[in-house]
Amino acid sequence: MIQIIDMKNLSLANDLYNLQRSAYLVEARIVGFDDIPPLKESFEEFLISGESFLGFFEMGELTGAVSFETEGKELTICRMVVDPKHFRKGIAEKLLNAVEDIDQNIQVFKVSTGKDNQPAKNLYQKNGFKLVEDMEAAPGFFISHFEKTRP
Repeated sequence: MIQIIDMKNLSLANDLYNLQRSAYLVEARIVGFDDIPPLKESFEEFLISGESFLGFFEMGELTGAVSFETEGKELTICRMVVDPKHFRKGIAEKLLNAVEDIDQNIQVFKVSTGKDNQPAKNLYQKNGFKLVEDMEAAPGFFISHFEKTRP
């Protein structure tokens, strides 16, 4: 089940913070870069991110989440995380679909991931996102930026 995560619920926010750390540690190993910003932020910084969060719950347990920001008719996915124990269950795709259904007035969806994070790139491309550019974010580390336009 997918539902909005209330970041004022500190217990749930803490669960999300820990889930995020587990997921981004896997990404850090995949891309060979451990300075991924969510791995560096404190719990307090996480709480005041200003992002909206949707969580995927399986039998009452938070197993995945997506965060996003909107500006006008654009939505940017900021974080997409799945508990490593629940990889390959389609959770990220369900969260991606839920974000796209948030507001029918949104015309452009944006997301970024490490250039070497092939599982994430496959997810986005499979769901209609197109590669816009690869940008060097740190010496030798590249981020792939994707966009999808609503038909």
